[in-house]
Amino acid sequence: MSRIRIISGLALAPAAVAAVLLLPTPWLALLAAVLVLAGLWEWTRLTGIAEPVPRLGYVSANALMMSAIAWAAGPNLFAFKAATLLGAVWWLFALLWLWRFEFGQADRGRYRMLKLLAGSLAAVPAWSALVWLHQLPDHGPRWALFAVMLVWAADTGAYFVGSQLGKNKLAPKISPNKSWEGFWGGLAGASLVAVIGVIPLGLGWSDLPALVLLTLVAAMMSVAGDLFESLLKRHSGHKDSGRIIPGHGGMLDRLDSILAALPVFVVGKLWLGL
Repeated sequence: MSRIRIISGLALAPAAVAAVLLLPTPWLALLAAVLVLAGLWEWTRLTGIAEPVPRLGYVSANALMMSAIAWAAGPNLFAFKAATLLGAVWWLFALLWLWRFEFGQADRGRYRMLKLLAGSLAAVPAWSALVWLHQLPDHGPRWALFAVMLVWAADTGAYFVGSQLGKNKLAPKISPNKSWEGFWGGLAGASLVAVIGVIPLGLGWSDLPALVLLTLVAAMMSVAGDLFESLLKRHSGHKDSGRIIPGHGGMLDRLDSILAALPVFVVGKLWLGL
């Protein structure tokens, strides 16, 4: 399984890098929307909805929401900015949900609706953050790629360090395989990406402390995104969100960390003045 996971990652990574760096922002926005909506299709399954019609209706509603944001953005991208800020705030509340693991576990209509709302608050702001980041005049595509790569590095570092050294459980009720050793390994991997990214992002070495801080916060939030999907899977009794990517599971299994990291990364970048 580890070999399949590595091969799948190596096969998909070049295409993802090329898309972020080479596609114009509108085309990247369209591609990202398709991927995010595919993840939301899997999200509905984790909330306990099995019928295709309501699942399709939910995905279509989120697609309309993305279209409305793009249409209403205006020259200053206000709609993208508002959605991004909303997403960053949502993930602060999601941390409380992770702390109260049992909340929403029962198969009830109100909990199902709350989880669907959580899906929209995770997916649409993340998509908005990526689009906003990508169109920045100063190295926008590079910043977008950096945000994605820090999540990859955190995930990779956590996987390999955790599988080799992991002993102390990070969140045993939510994801028994995650360890504190893997958590610190992920942060180390993300920090390395920050050091490598200073020059390509057009920053000076004096900006490195702020960039590392931003990277660490975004990497920690990526863990929250991963854990939140694990919470949904625990509640629903599913091991993976799907089987579309060999060795990785579903689309949502690859996007969960990015969904949490992107809004926080963009808001933090602006706050730190990077």
